[in-house]
Amino acid sequence: MKIRCKWASSNPELATYHDEEWGVPILDDNMLFEHLSLGGAQAGLSWLTVLKRREGYRRAFASFDAEVVSRYSEKKIEKLLLDPGIIRNRLKVQSVVHNADHVKEIVKEYGSLEKYLWQFTRGKTIHNAWKSESDLPVSTLESDAMSKDLNKRGFKFTGTTICYAFMQAVGMVNDHTIDCFRYKELNT
Repeated sequence: MKIRCKWASSNPELATYHDEEWGVPILDDNMLFEHLSLGGAQAGLSWLTVLKRREGYRRAFASFDAEVVSRYSEKKIEKLLLDPGIIRNRLKVQSVVHNADHVKEIVKEYGSLEKYLWQFTRGKTIHNAWKSESDLPVSTLESDAMSKDLNKRGFKFTGTTICYAFMQAVGMVNDHTIDCFRYKELNT
């Protein structure tokens, strides 16, 4: 039997996400924008609630193509607020459209969203060595810096806790506990 991080042991969907995706480095701009957006959607909710709607989000937000999403009209936003496949919170839905504009600005400045975001860990994964989930921080100096810069650029739903969860999800940090089978797999 595989030993995995405790948070992923309570539900098969969480276990699959943990085993196959969580902490795997992501360099694709659309996928990075997706994770940043889903992190904002999670605010005040469980990750499982958002994970169950991920396909709905991908459909609703053009697979997180910032060029397409940035052109969403108010009418399109109103339609999205009726979509049961996503979290129908006006501020959260509007933030994805709003943030898409800022993603485009970052791509113009840095060449890619990946280059911009990964600068906060100097382009590589930070490998932590936590014995227990209770040891994991909710933010770090790196997530503080990312949050501060994103907020300065006008992003919404990018507080330091959201940024740190994002960093964990996209492999900027390896926060699998040391007894988890994925810790060693991702620490090579």
